[in-house]
Amino acid sequence: MSGAPPFRKVLVANRGEIAVRVIRACRELGIRTVAIYSDVDRGALHVRRADEAFECGPAPAAESYLNAERVIEIARDCGAEAIHPGYGFLSENADFARRCAEAGLVFIGPLPETIESMGDKVVARRTMADAGVPIVPGTTETLDDAEAVRFSLEIGLPVMVKASAGGGGKGMRLVRDASELEPSIRRARSEAKSSFGDDSIYVEKFVEEPRHVEIQILGDTHGNAVHLFERECSIQRRHQKVIEEAPANRMPPELRAAMGEAAVAAARAVGYRGAGTCEFLVDKHFDFYFLEMNTRVQVEHPVTEMITNVDIVKTGIRIAAGEPIGFAQGDVAISGWAIECRIYAEDPERDFRPSPGPIVAYRPPGGPGVRNDSGVFPGAEVSVYYDPMISKLIAWGRDRDEAIGRMRRALKEFVVKGIKTSIPFHRVVLENAKFLSGHFDTSFIETEIQPSGSTSLPPDPEERDAAVLLSAIAAFRRDRERAARAQAAAGGTGVRSAWKSAGRARQMRGPLR
Repeated sequence: MSGAPPFRKVLVANRGEIAVRVIRACRELGIRTVAIYSDVDRGALHVRRADEAFECGPAPAAESYLNAERVIEIARDCGAEAIHPGYGFLSENADFARRCAEAGLVFIGPLPETIESMGDKVVARRTMADAGVPIVPGTTETLDDAEAVRFSLEIGLPVMVKASAGGGGKGMRLVRDASELEPSIRRARSEAKSSFGDDSIYVEKFVEEPRHVEIQILGDTHGNAVHLFERECSIQRRHQKVIEEAPANRMPPELRAAMGEAAVAAARAVGYRGAGTCEFLVDKHFDFYFLEMNTRVQVEHPVTEMITNVDIVKTGIRIAAGEPIGFAQGDVAISGWAIECRIYAEDPERDFRPSPGPIVAYRPPGGPGVRNDSGVFPGAEVSVYYDPMISKLIAWGRDRDEAIGRMRRALKEFVVKGIKTSIPFHRVVLENAKFLSGHFDTSFIETEIQPSGSTSLPPDPEERDAAVLLSAIAAFRRDRERAARAQAAAGGTGVRSAWKSAGRARQMRGPLR
C-alpha cells in the first residue's frame, strides 16, 4: 500500500463511541476529520477529538444526525472528500449513499444497490438462496395476512413473523400457537410500519435452541472478498445483543469453514464493498442458516479485531478509496479469545430503564488485554435523545477462561457515578455457570437471568459509600435551607450561616471521586 493517506479529509456522520473510533482510525491514517454535532452534543467527546466540528441541528436525531441534506452540505462546505457513517443513523440508508455520490463525496460503505438489496429481508433471502447460501425454511416473498396464516400452518408452528424492512428485533413475533397467528401478524405489521414505514412481512420456520453466530466479511473493488471468522452473539435481551465474543463457542472446524465460505459467497453475490457482516442462526444439530447481512461496521467489531489483528475500520476506509483489501484469506488466523460487554446508561434493577443525566465520575479499567471504546468522560451528559450505550468494554485472553477472568476484573474496576449502568448485569452474566460452560442459546437471558433484569450481586462497597455520602449531603443542604428560611423570617440575612454551610459542604464533597 502507498504511504499517502486514502483521503485528505473525512466527515464522520455519527456521534458517541463509534464517531470517536472512526476519528482515531482516520488520525492513524493521516486523514483530517470533521465531526458533526447536535445542539446538545456541543461538548461531546467526538467533537473534542475531531480536527473540525460543525453543528448539524437540534437535539432530535431526525433534525440533526439524520438530516442528510445538512450533513452533505457541511461535508461540501468544509472540503471533505468522504463521509463515514459509522453504524446506525445514516449507515444503511441507500438514498443517502446515492446522494453522497451525486455530491461528489465517497460514501465509506457498500454501494447503494447492495444496501437496498440486503435491507429488504425478503430480497436478501432470495439472493442468498440463489447464491447457494443456506436460508431458514420460509417464504421468499412478502405475504398478506391470509397467506401468512396459511403458510405458517403448512410448514408447522412455531414460526417467526418478521418485518421485511429494518432489523434490531422490530416487527418480529414468535408464534407457537395457531390462536396467536392473526394477532401476532397484526402487531408485527403495526410495529414495522411505525419503525420502518413499511408494513411488509414474511414468515420463517422458528429454529429451536438457536445460536446467533455472525461472520465478519470484507470486500473490495478488485474482486477480492475474505472473512475474518465468526463471533458468538447469542447473549441478547429483546433481540438486542449485549455480550459478544470471538471466536464462537463449540465451533467444529468444519462448521467454521463452511460458514466462512458461505459468508464469502454471500459477499460475492452482491458485489460487496467494505466491511460488513453475515448473520446466521446455528441450531442444536450444528446446521446453519442465513439470517441477514448488515451492510456496515458492527457494534461488536472490536472482538474480531482483537483475535485477528486486523483493523476493520481502517481497512474499510482504504477499500472506499479504491485500495485492495491487502491480504488473502490464508493470511488471517485466530489468536486467543475476546469478549465485549456493551455498557449502557440503564438501570438493570428497573427493567433496564434509561438512566440519563450527568456522569459525575468516570474511570474505565485498564491493564493487560483490556480495551474500552467509549464516547463519554467525567462531566459528560447522557442525553435522552440517543441510544444510551456509553461504552464497549473488550477483554482479550489467550483462551476463553482468561478472557472471562479479565472481563470480570475489568467490570469490577469500572467506575461510573451519577447514572445507573448495566455493569452489574454483565457481572451477573459472567458469573453464571451456563455462560461459563459455553452451552447457551439466544434464550439465555430469559431462562437464566431474572426476567426483570434485577441482579443478585451485592452493591459495590464504593458505590454504597458514595450513595450514603450523597444522601448525607442532600439532607444537610435541606437543613441549611430550612435554617436560612427561618432566619430570614426572623429578620436576619442568613449570609453568615449560608457561608459556613457552603464551606462545610465543600469539605464533605472532598472524598467524592
